[in-house]
Amino acid sequence: MSATAIASLPDAPIAYIMKRYPRLTETFILNEIRAMERLGAPLHIVSLLPPEPPPHHPMVAEVQAPLHAMPQPGERQAWRLMARAHAAAAAAAPWRYLGAIARACLWSVQSPTPRTVWKQFMRGGMIATLCRRHGIRHIHAHFANAPAAAARFASVMTGLPFSFTAHAKDLYLTPAHVIRRRALAASFVATCTGYNVQYLAGLLGGRTDKIHLVYHGIDLGLFGAAPATTATAAETLILSVGRLVPKKGHDDLIEACRLLHGRGLSFRCRIVGAGPLRHELAAQIEASGLTGIVTLDGAMTHADLVALYRTAALFALAPRITEDGDRDGIPNVIAEAMATGVPVVSTSVSGIPELVRDGETGRLVPPRNPQALADAIEQTLADQPAARRMAAAGRARLEGEFDLWKTTRRLHSLFGCTSCPPGAPETSSRFQADDAAMTAPAAVMP
Repeated sequence: MSATAIASLPDAPIAYIMKRYPRLTETFILNEIRAMERLGAPLHIVSLLPPEPPPHHPMVAEVQAPLHAMPQPGERQAWRLMARAHAAAAAAAPWRYLGAIARACLWSVQSPTPRTVWKQFMRGGMIATLCRRHGIRHIHAHFANAPAAAARFASVMTGLPFSFTAHAKDLYLTPAHVIRRRALAASFVATCTGYNVQYLAGLLGGRTDKIHLVYHGIDLGLFGAAPATTATAAETLILSVGRLVPKKGHDDLIEACRLLHGRGLSFRCRIVGAGPLRHELAAQIEASGLTGIVTLDGAMTHADLVALYRTAALFALAPRITEDGDRDGIPNVIAEAMATGVPVVSTSVSGIPELVRDGETGRLVPPRNPQALADAIEQTLADQPAARRMAAAGRARLEGEFDLWKTTRRLHSLFGCTSCPPGAPETSSRFQADDAAMTAPAAVMP
């Protein structure tokens, strides 16, 4: 059957291309995949890099889609598998394959890193053969960088439509002309903030017909409201969650904690996440006299994190735009804290104001301003009636625009899927999670 005929079959599978799957920090994609399957869309998942080692979120075990791990250079038989896949792609559509080679030649000449272009070409050939083998009708990439590049090559080789979801770092650290080229070739581009929509529209000369706002959905059924606080001042917990990287602004939060401690406020601050700044942040905590008050707790499974939200008096995160342009979109952890009913203090960066409306659903301060951050935290903790009102408004905001089933249905319709099966959820309801990690080994492509 031709690629055109397969693409017209609404119940044929969709290939999801990701840099690495599963990944502990990407629960927003895992939630989307689970919901997409519940809505009746058959999927195949392609991981360009080896799956992240355990621990995995227990929710990974619920995913039914086969996982295809891309063979890595240096692995036994990797080059033989790649050669066979490319030979099959060339034999199936020789002119399309030559067109992909021509594009790779042109783009590699234009790129400061030509080897990267050819790496995505090689991955594209593997994906193209997988798509033909499994009757894939549409290729969707999460992230506008490497996954979208590999998906584009696979689309050229097969004639199948492709699309991608642009998030944050992938969008702003990829050259603008490359994003524009991929967006014009894609059947559609989804993105997770209105802030990103404006940026993409600017790249496309104001054209918005291909750009669709699809917020990261929250499975609200996973998050029960936090109990009314009865904690003493000494037990007040300020919680922050995020990778220990510059754009998260953890150093600003630690400095804000130093200021709060100097004002005589009794609290603990737990920062959950792993990353390259761990030693630097630990040194800052010690130098600030905050040992035992501010702790770096490392990475945590989603189930443990959900339980931790319920113990927090306040959630604080201080994202910023780094010198190289890296930034967040709307950090998923902010939405999760709000879903639990925890008041939020954050910064007015990127898409965050679309969720945290200052004085309405939380408090916002300018980035890189520990003094303002400390003031907002202190005010929120001191005025509990206002904090509860903002927390309730935050939960209502999520129910209106960030509910997992509403957001996933938008993407489901963009794929041209058939109507949802009987019994498919209309709103979020808790999945029956299996506590065991995924036990089936990933298949090696193709």
